[in-house]
Amino acid sequence: MPYTTEDGGRLNNFAQEPKVYRAEPPDAGQKRNYIILAVVAAILVGSLIFVAFSVS
Repeated sequence: MPYTTEDGGRLNNFAQEPKVYRAEPPDAGQKRNYIILAVVAAILVGSLIFVAFSVS
């Protein structure tokens, strides 16, 4: 673990930085899953709003 020593003899610890990597764009299957999840989320939110208005 990297550290430095200050003038008073105290150690100053630094966190290890994670390895940097390039993110890969989603493939066709992942894009399809995102669209399906978005549709399901929209239906869920729409139904919750409908129930809230119908109850009140």
